[in-house]
Formats: sequence, C-alpha cells, structure tokens
Amino acid sequence: MDLRHQVAILTGASGGIGQALALALGQQGAALALIGRDKRKLDSLAAKLQNGATRCYSTDLGDDQELEATANALGKDWASVDILIHAAGVTTLGPVESSRKEDLDANYRINVRAPYLLTQALLPALKKNKGQIVFINSTAGLQARGELTQYAASKHALKAVADGLRDEVNQSGVRVLNLFLGRTATPMQALTCRQEGRQYRPELLIQPEDVASVVVNALLLPRTAEVTEIRMRPLAKSY
Repeated sequence: MDLRHQVAILTGASGGIGQALALALGQQGAALALIGRDKRKLDSLAAKLQNGATRCYSTDLGDDQELEATANALGKDWASVDILIHAAGVTTLGPVESSRKEDLDANYRINVRAPYLLTQALLPALKKNKGQIVFINSTAGLQARGELTQYAASKHALKAVADGLRDEVNQSGVRVLNLFLGRTATPMQALTCRQEGRQYRPELLIQPEDVASVVVNALLLPRTAEVTEIRMRPLAKSY
C-alpha cells in the first residue's frame, strides 16, 4: 500500500515535524499542499520533494483573512482532498500569575482555532473521499504542568476538537488520529529549552522522522481499523 493518487494538506511544513512529514508523504507518492509562514523554506522543501504536484501556501494561521484565503485557494487548486495533517503549533512558557493575555490568545489561535477552521473548510472534501485527519498534539494535552498552562490548555482543547470530530465523521468513513508527542527535536523545542535554562540535546529526543514514520503507518492502515490515539515519548528520560 502507498499514498499515490492521494492529496495531502499539511500545516507547519516550514520545518521540524512538518518538514519530516512532507518528505515521508512525498516518498509515498502523495501530492502535497504545504502550508507554512516561511515561503523560502516551503519552496526549498518543495524542491527537495521533486514532485510536480506539490504546491506551497505561505500563510500566517493566526490571521483569519490569510487562513480564509488559503482555504479558498486549496478549494480551487485541488479537485479532491484525502489527508489533512495539522502540524503547526506555538508554545509559550510562564506562570499563570504573570503570563500575558496576548500569549494565551496566540496559543489558542494557532493551536486550536486554526486547525478547527481549516478542518471545517475542508471537511466536505474529506468526507467525500473518506479521508483521514491527523492532529499533531502534545503530551501536555493529556497532563498539564506548571509554567506551561497556556500551551497545555490549548492542547487539551485540541484533543476535544479531535475527539468530537471523530464522533461526527466516523459514520462518513473519515478517520481521525490524535498523536500526543513528548519532547521532540524541533526548533520549537530548542526555544523551549533555552527558556527553561536547559541544554538542548536533540539526540536524546524523539526525532521528527520518528513521528513521520508513525503517522505514515497509521495512514496506511487497512480500512478495517482506525488508530484514534498514539502517545510517543523519548526513550531516554533525560528531561
């Protein structure tokens, strides 16, 4: 089995997990719609894929106008949609007592509102093709801890979005996966470690390619089953 003749839409494709997912999906033969903020990185990734069906969409998912324009462009550019993967995300650190409301709003807009609205816009096409939706979540979406409350709250909300959506669309043949990741070797994790005053040691963390492998395996699962949740964490418990 492979993903040839399928169209995959991927957010957060500018780097980290999103880039690894794009490369893995491209190897499976999927046509790709890559969404990210950095056009230069998107174009560079598209060149690596060497896939004439790949298209890039430079988008700030926190901007409603840009998000709506991208959703409209996707509808015009692609006759059908088979896979939607939400890999974009932001995080901020800080105690509830002193955290800025702007940081709370940013976590909500990128981590919850954007995937909700993009899914809503693409759901008719996904239902028509009995498609698949993947939410790249965090273990913070299962258990919150101090200094990460704003991020954890958004990831708890994202879990609710995925669970409620699954209950609505399973009858249409759409599969929904929630993937809860521990610390992963990404630029966002490097920033988090600096904010925590920790040394960033990517070799001790989940690798983006590990995540991509798990996602592709779930997408290729025969239609007799559905993987609803996966929890991954680094083998070395260094953090």
